[in-house]
Amino acid sequence: MSPEVYQALEAILKKAGPIRSLLEVGAAPGPLNLLEMECLKGVREKIGIHLEKAARGKGWKILKGNAHDLGRFPRGRFEAVVSNSTLEHDPQFWRTLSEIKRVTAPGGLVLLGVPGFSGMGLRALAPESPWLRRWLRLGAWWGGDKSLASGALTLGEHFFPGDYYRFTEQAMREVLLEGLGDIRVLKLMSPPRFIGWGRKK
Repeated sequence: MSPEVYQALEAILKKAGPIRSLLEVGAAPGPLNLLEMECLKGVREKIGIHLEKAARGKGWKILKGNAHDLGRFPRGRFEAVVSNSTLEHDPQFWRTLSEIKRVTAPGGLVLLGVPGFSGMGLRALAPESPWLRRWLRLGAWWGGDKSLASGALTLGEHFFPGDYYRFTEQAMREVLLEGLGDIRVLKLMSPPRFIGWGRKK
């Protein structure tokens, strides 16, 4: 996870108000463990789910399990559910989303981060640099390659254990966060990463 994404997630969680219970889907111990965020120090219960391994840390635990079935948790158990850089690795991400929404309490926060793509062509590839666009256009013309005119930047494959999807801002709003209220989406970096959040109605 990039530091920019980590900082954005932390800023959103800081503004979310007091949280007593939080679940991270796709949690993994390490230097950028979301369960160890400074802004979550006061959270009473911090639990993560990881497909392959369990772990424990100061004030948090990660359980081994598949997020397609979070039946160990009752409906509405968590005031916040976070998942970052996970749904693109889930071949049936809609099952995970259904469980995320089920275990989120009414009024609770759902916060998701995914890799994406947006815009196409040279204007999207080099929005701040007309000179770079001219050089790219010239290179494409010289090489006979039309892909720059119709392509979009995306994050490269990164298998964990598989890599299946990239999302648009529209998909974040209308598919991943479907059914939630007060939906917001933030686009970061290039290739883009989308962070979206909303409240369970």
